[in-house]
Amino acid sequence: MQIDEDIVIVGAGISGLTTSLGLHRYGLRSLVLESSESLRTTGFALTLWTNAWRALDAVGIADHLRQHYPLLRGFQVASVDTGLKTGEIILEENKYGKYEARCIRRKELLETLEKELPQGTIRYSSKVVSIEESGQLKLVHLADGCIIRTKVLIGCDGVNSVVAKWLGLQKPITVGRSAIRGIVEYPAAHGFDPKVYIYFGGGVRFGFVPCDDKSIYWFCTFNSSTDTWNENTLENPIKLKEFVLNKTANISKEVSDIVERTEVKSVSCAEVKVRLPWDILIRDIAKSNICVAGDALHPMTPDIGQGGCSALEDSVILARCIGESFLKTQKGDISNGKEGADMKIAEIKKGVENYAKQRRWRSFSLIATAYVVGFLQESNNKFIRFLREKFLSKYTVATMVRMADFDCGKLDIS
Repeated sequence: MQIDEDIVIVGAGISGLTTSLGLHRYGLRSLVLESSESLRTTGFALTLWTNAWRALDAVGIADHLRQHYPLLRGFQVASVDTGLKTGEIILEENKYGKYEARCIRRKELLETLEKELPQGTIRYSSKVVSIEESGQLKLVHLADGCIIRTKVLIGCDGVNSVVAKWLGLQKPITVGRSAIRGIVEYPAAHGFDPKVYIYFGGGVRFGFVPCDDKSIYWFCTFNSSTDTWNENTLENPIKLKEFVLNKTANISKEVSDIVERTEVKSVSCAEVKVRLPWDILIRDIAKSNICVAGDALHPMTPDIGQGGCSALEDSVILARCIGESFLKTQKGDISNGKEGADMKIAEIKKGVENYAKQRRWRSFSLIATAYVVGFLQESNNKFIRFLREKFLSKYTVATMVRMADFDCGKLDIS
């Protein structure tokens, strides 16, 4: 079977669905290919910062989500080794620009995006196995034998992106760290203020963030080379909980109770992978009307909380660049013959290249900053530990807030 589509997006994650919704706001249909049988909602929750909320405003779903999640008021930083607070930043009084931060459930974000899309936009159980060029069109081959011909192909297919591989980007590398995540539900109010709580030390970064008054999202990133870590633990949620509790043994019982209460089905672990930042500078992130966004473009360490946020940035900018290029071809005096079709594809190519130009340096800086912040936060070096507890904790938090003060702009759909 062969299908013709103007725009195909690979991956129904945050970047894929947001890009599709942005294009829909321009009146453009896209087909989203998802390899799984339904929406993938792993990851439990994520903190969305200022740049993410600006992007969600642009596609028109921010106010719906704001109703369910309180505004985070600041950071509390403490030592994993002693449990003692080493710093606090109240965001209402910060000096680093505007901010908005809320911790939201990933499942609700994806479902909200899906509901805004026309029925039939997402094609589930559609695994991409190969991509080839056919003149100015792209042929997307699926595992079920279907071939989709498209003018534009967008890879939002995550760290192991098939589209990124086609473009020639190098595989993301592991950085010797892993991340354990969980979410816990309380029968009554948990009593924690709406802010980000972070504990550093001993090669560990543990933290938690209330989603609302009855649920808390928590995370623990650590050096995988630690002598108490065993790779067999990776798929065993009971042992994952034990590992986190061991690493946070010096923190108060009130905090360790968050991990204790978490059901094993609500715990997961994954290796942290990044794309080498210079790979984005020297290689194609867009070519022949093919491009990548989200983790397919810039997988990074989680230390500045920008994975999902920057994916939303990508999506709005990409939708605008492609949307405006399509509108130009519709408004222009372009014939419907072969010459006219070639001109349309050439105009769309300019839009894709404009997106790549806008995202290249931003992606580079996000990856590099996240890596440096993670190194400072989790280093075992005695000198860095001293600086972190005395000075650097506030510096790294300030860096997170600054990196989030980015405006992707609006969708010009008037």
